[in-house]
Amino acid sequence: MGDDLSIENSSGPNLPRRLFWDWRFEAIDWQAHAPAIIARVIERGSDEEWDEAVLFYGYDKIISALKNDITFLPDYAVDKALEYFHLQKEDLECYRCMQRRREHLS
Repeated sequence: MGDDLSIENSSGPNLPRRLFWDWRFEAIDWQAHAPAIIARVIERGSDEEWDEAVLFYGYDKIISALKNDITFLPDYAVDKALEYFHLQKEDLECYRCMQRRREHLS
């Protein structure tokens, strides 16, 4: 199996191994680790991989993860997520976490 082969069964999304280079790909629990997987796809995935995540998890589950579970995304990923999902920065848990850290440091 090559490093960029996609999962070939219905138990998970059709995402490339390269996104999960630091995970045991065959052992990924796609539901239990959904927020971390969604964050990884948002941070490092292509437009097609984003679309695949939406197909697998559903728009509402991804929005929920962004609003409630994902505590960090780099700025470029936040900007892309805001545009793609039509959200405001204040909607994202990662933005609220960043604001709390800034307040704490002040």
